[in-house]
Order: sequence, then C-alpha cells, then structure tokens
Amino acid sequence: MSTNTLLIEIGTEELPPTAAKKLTDTLSSFISTQLSESGFTFTDVSPYVTPRRLALTISEISHQQPGQNIERKGPAIKAAYDDKGEPTKAALGFAKSCGVDIKDLETLESGKGAWLYFKSLCAGKSLQQVLPEIIEQGLSKLPIPKSMRWGSSDVEFVRPIHWVVVMYGSDVVPCTIKNIAASNITYGHRFHAPEPISLSHADEYQALLLSAKVIADFTQRQNKIRILLEECATKNNASLNYSDSLLEEVTNLVEWPSIIVGEFSKSFLDIPQEALVVTMQDAQRYFPMFSKQDQKLLPLFITIANIESTNPDTVKRGNERVIKPRFDDAGFFWTRDKQTRLEDRAKDLQGILFEKQLGSLLEKTQRVAELAKSLCKQINIDSVHSVRAAQLCKADLLTDMVNEFPKLQGIMGRYCAQHDNEPMEVAMAIEEHYQPLQSGSALPLSDAGKIVAICDRIDTMIGIFATGKKPSGVKDPYALRRAALGVVRISIDGKVDFDLPALLKQSSQLLKNKLDTSVAEHEVFDFILERLRGYFVDQDIEPDTFEAVRSVKPTRLLDFAKRIHAVQKFRTLPESESLAAANKRISNILKKTTSVNSTVNESLLTEIAEQELFNQITNLAKDVAPKFAARRYSNALTDLAQLRPTIDQFFDDVMVMDENEQIRNNRIALIASVNQLFSTVADISLLQS
Repeated sequence: MSTNTLLIEIGTEELPPTAAKKLTDTLSSFISTQLSESGFTFTDVSPYVTPRRLALTISEISHQQPGQNIERKGPAIKAAYDDKGEPTKAALGFAKSCGVDIKDLETLESGKGAWLYFKSLCAGKSLQQVLPEIIEQGLSKLPIPKSMRWGSSDVEFVRPIHWVVVMYGSDVVPCTIKNIAASNITYGHRFHAPEPISLSHADEYQALLLSAKVIADFTQRQNKIRILLEECATKNNASLNYSDSLLEEVTNLVEWPSIIVGEFSKSFLDIPQEALVVTMQDAQRYFPMFSKQDQKLLPLFITIANIESTNPDTVKRGNERVIKPRFDDAGFFWTRDKQTRLEDRAKDLQGILFEKQLGSLLEKTQRVAELAKSLCKQINIDSVHSVRAAQLCKADLLTDMVNEFPKLQGIMGRYCAQHDNEPMEVAMAIEEHYQPLQSGSALPLSDAGKIVAICDRIDTMIGIFATGKKPSGVKDPYALRRAALGVVRISIDGKVDFDLPALLKQSSQLLKNKLDTSVAEHEVFDFILERLRGYFVDQDIEPDTFEAVRSVKPTRLLDFAKRIHAVQKFRTLPESESLAAANKRISNILKKTTSVNSTVNESLLTEIAEQELFNQITNLAKDVAPKFAARRYSNALTDLAQLRPTIDQFFDDVMVMDENEQIRNNRIALIASVNQLFSTVADISLLQS
C-alpha cells in the first residue's frame, strides 16, 4: 500500500502563549490516535506551533484503511426455510439487510445446529474520506481557555482562523475546516515574509517556513532562544535564573527570535529585587540578569523580539521606556509599605476573613502562634522566634507590594520585618512558612520557618476538614493535598521530629469554640498518611513495605520514614523472605487465639527447638532493645535476621497446637514474642515475596 506525508496546518491570529503548546500537542495526539484506531498506519508524528499556527505532519501514512471482513450470523436454517424449501420472511429480511440475494448467503454449521451466514470483504475508506471529520473533532476537543467568534460567522475557536492547509504528499485534501477551504497556501513571518507561500509537497513545510523566517518546530525555536540567552549572559558576565514556564511562553510569542539587551537605572536596585524580577518576568516577559558572584540583580535585562530590526537601538529604548513606569510604581509601593510596621498591620488582619466558620486571618495567626509554641515545646527548642514569626506571617498581605504582586507574599514580609529590625530568623520564617510552594520545591531552612510552615498547614487542614470542605475528586480549593505533602516533606526531609496526632489534637482544641473538630483530627491524620504513601511511592518504595510499617501505627512522620528505609534494607537480606513467611504463619495462629500469655514459662519448653528459640529470642531482645530505643531500626532488623534458621527449625520440629493446653499456650506465647520483636519496627508478615 502506498504511503506519503500528511500535513495539517491551522493558520490563526496570535495564539495565547501560555496555551499554544498544549493546544498543538493535544491536536496532534487526537488526530494521530483517531487515524491509528481507524486502521491507518504511519511512522512519525511531528507537532508544530508558532504564534500564528497549529500544525502537524504524519510521515508515511497509508492512503487507505485496510479492507474489513464483515461476518453476520442470520436465522437458523429451520427458521429460514419453510416445509416446501422456500425462504421465509426472516431469511429474506436477513439477506436484504446484508444487501445481497438469498442465494448469496452461506450456511454455517456447528455441533449446535446450522444458520444462514453472510461473509464479505468491505473495502476501507480513503484518508481523504475520513480526515475532514477527524480534524473537526480534534479542533472541537482542544482545551481552549476561551473561545471567540469573529465577523458574522458562528464558528468559534481560540483565535480567528485565516488559512487551512491539508495536504497528502503533493495533493490538497479537498475539505472545509471551520468554514475555510483547505489549500496548499501557507504564510511565513508576518513582517519579514508576509507573501503567501505555495507548497508543492507536504515534506517542504519546515524548510519553506524557515526560508520565510519562521522556525515552526517548538523545540528548535526554544533551543535557539536558550542559546541566545546564554551567549548574551556570558557576554555581559552575568547569570540567568528563569523558569521553564517563562521560556515556554516566550517561545510561543515569537516565530523568529532576536535578542535585545536593555538597561534600567541603578537607583531602582534599592527596591526589593524580587519585585523587579516579577515585574520584568510576569508583566514584560523579560529575562533579568544577575551577578555571578552573589546573584544580586544587575540593571540589565534581555528581551526576545519577533523581528530582526534594522534599528535595534530603537527597540531597546522602547522596552526600557516601558519598564521604567512599572519600576516607579514598585518604588512608590515600597516607600509606602515601609512607613507602617508589620506588627501594626497584623492588627488589621481582623478585618480579613480566612473562612466564614473559622474567623479572620488575625484569629488564624493567633492559633498558629499557639500551635507553634506547643510544637517547639514538643521538640524541645526555644519558641520565641517561631511564635513571633507566626504572629506576623500574614501581615504583609496588607502591603501595597503584595496587593500589586501577589507572588511576593512572604517575601515582602521578610523585607518588611528586616526594615522593622525584627530578628533575622523571624524575617526568614515569615518568607519560609509558605514553602514548599509546590511539589519538589525548596523547603524552609530555619527552625522557625519549619515550625510555622507546619503549624499553618495543620491549622488550615483541621479547620477546613471540620467545615466539611475537604478535597473531593479533583476539587481542592484550599490546596489541602499540597499542604499535607508539605507537612510530610518538612517533617521528613527537614528532620522535624514530632508526634502528629498530638499536634492535630492541639490544633483541634484551639478551634473547639468555633466548631466540632473531633472527627477532623482522625480524618486529617489519615489524609496526611495518604500523602505520605504518595511521598514514598515517588521514592519507589513498594506498597507492602508502606503497609507493613503503617500497620504498627507510628505517630511520628520522621520515625515512619526511618522504619520504611529499615524494612527496605531488610528485604535485601537473604533471610527476609523466610522470616516474612514465618511471621505470616505466626500472625495467622495468633488471630485464631483468644488470649496469649504475656510471658513464656521456660519449664514448659520440652523440645530442643523451642528451647533454642527461647534462648535466642531472650538474648536478641537484650541486644536490640537499645537499638530500638535509638531508632536504629535497620541494625535491629539485621540482628533479628539471625532468627531465621532457629524459627525454621522450630516449625519443622514443634507442634504449636499441642493437645496439652499449658504447653500449647506456652508455645503460642513463645511465637508471640517473636512477632512482638519484629513488630517493634513493622509487621513484616505483610511483605509479599
């Protein structure tokens, strides 16, 4: 079967830069999937996106679906013909539905009888026949942020469509997409090459656009911008610090990237640099430059233009003029914000509602401060800085800077606290209590920052769960899943060792005058443990390892993690599988036993195997006790692995369920002591082989 290259291009007005790549990836995935499911074969699928087009090429795609065998089973022969051998209405109706004469039907026989049978080979449809509908469906299913109409048409799309190209090899596929007839005419750069471009073959697409100052491939265009940025930074002896999302957005704003370096007055560097950075990146899509030595902001920025200007200095001055009034505003806000102390702003938090049933932000900070005091006492550190930071942690929400730049919450709190001569740890904790901002991002470094971050999240989770607004499905308006994972990461990675149920109970008590939080305590504990499960899944910890530890109900997240890693290491020992099986056997016996003696009566141990097991358990219990106390679980489990041959010998030689009740109960007490030793770390009977 012959194959060729398929090209589909939707030419538009400038697409929304934050959505463009997702749109073309979705369109490419949908169309290729539909064609594959329709029986067409092909090799590579290449999506393309620029500010003015969504496109894709599919290489070596077959021009027609394969033929399909149609098989249908009709009425039984007894019902198909009457006593005279004439076809009945049922037989004639079946033949008509198959589009053939009665004599063209076959007979299908089996051990259960015989039936009329129709079999035919149906030719597959051509690519030209199925493609228009697939394209229309693909466009209708795009995750468009907001559709629009243009002119007098009822057609809706993310942006007005100006041209459509659908080609199979050198042929135009005759179709109309969104009321626009497909052709072989595309367009290059809006300014450098505005004339129409006639394609003689789909394979020419990338090359002809490149000659018309359009880099159609997103990755190629992004890599070129990245290289231009690095070259520019090196030339200016500077470093860059930008997000992938900014680079993607800029890549979707240009078809032919060109670099421009702008400058601004050094006087603006007196403004908190994060405010300048946010202004440049979010408002103007500029790339700020920083000193290599100390990462301080330099009075330089890079902008990526979509044109090779004959007068780049004019473009440079234009960008510099645009940024100056924004910096002036930031300077004005900062000057005003410094005139009011954070502790004075904190009082005004009474006028800001956190949640209707939970009260104001002032009440929340007061609860967080009390919780911080309790947590500091639990982990035995001074609470002065943590409590002070908790009292001030939301005050910067009332500053002009945060009102203008919401991303600066916490950051401006740090600057304001420093200006107010608050202790450095307090200032740092105000910023850090929002960390981690998202999965995988930086954690608080200071003790006060960790304490306030944990307490703020615990207060939110207990309160919101108590109001009945816990996450459901994909809905999580208070970002409680992220909050729970934050508590997990700060506790484990930040090594904050505290009793989680105790802290949840304390938080619950602080809210008892507002609503019933008793159920919320247990719900939040389970909710956090589910996030803990996900945390360990990301570290490739087996689910049964997690369940083995969870079953012994550790209440400290850091302790939970130590047990997890101890069990993981235990699983690598050659004795682990046999010991897990033995513990499973012991567990099953104990489940059937109504009561177990707390101690073993040595005088009732009559068999050599049980005597040896008792002696080894007694000695090992003394050896591992200090290791358990020091939470050196891995060392303890390694020591307990020595029990394997003795336990195996015990089950080979000893009948646990002896007819003599005293002996039976004593042996059950013996194996229960084995179970108890291992369960000090985890229930290893839950480990799968």
